[in-house]
Amino acid sequence: MERLDKILASQGTLSRKEVKEIIRKGRITLNGNVVKDSSVKIDENKDVVTLDGEVLSLKKHIYIMLNKPQGIISASDSDTDETVVDLVPEELFRKGLFPAGRLDKDTTGFVLITDDGDFAHRILSPKNHIFKTYIAELQHKLSDDDIKSLENGIVLGDGTELKESKVEVIEDTDKPLVRIQICEGKYHQVKRMFAATGNKVLTLHREKMGELYLDNNLKPGECREITSDELVKIISK
Repeated sequence: MERLDKILASQGTLSRKEVKEIIRKGRITLNGNVVKDSSVKIDENKDVVTLDGEVLSLKKHIYIMLNKPQGIISASDSDTDETVVDLVPEELFRKGLFPAGRLDKDTTGFVLITDDGDFAHRILSPKNHIFKTYIAELQHKLSDDDIKSLENGIVLGDGTELKESKVEVIEDTDKPLVRIQICEGKYHQVKRMFAATGNKVLTLHREKMGELYLDNNLKPGECREITSDELVKIISK
């Protein structure tokens, strides 16, 4: 149960003050009755709330799948660059949105944007072993020893010890495509992992979080809301 004004202010761009004014003017009904008390508690999953006669779809949190293009930074705001939150359309936007984890500026693919800090912590914490899956184009082939080192938990040049990963060679060409799954999210981690084997990442794309794949229908820069069934796929093991 949450305060009516808090729930309404969390749904979009209206401030708490603006929401209270709307309630004061009698424009809000709760289960068919006009309500003018901003502090009344509601259950957003059961109670019916209307604004000027229109039923509102209330959600405590929102979860958005974005197909991140190159050149966009994984941040909530920036004075110099366009951010992933800037790409969220008005109908999905609400205050407090942030990317759950970061992709490098030149990395593309699945970014999860939400206002749910607890959920973000759950999927990002290495102890929960939620794998993130990437497709990397490499400068040259991986040896069997390289793959074993990566999968067993490679040590980076600065001495950082990483957890185990999963590596699959998709195209064994001069510039191979490799699928790699990691459950950590350290700075430039995938690039640094391959660099530790003497290789270089030419392009990098995140295709999956947990067991949820990036929607192939989303063009670069497009996003959509994630369903409750899809959220389960992210945290399933």
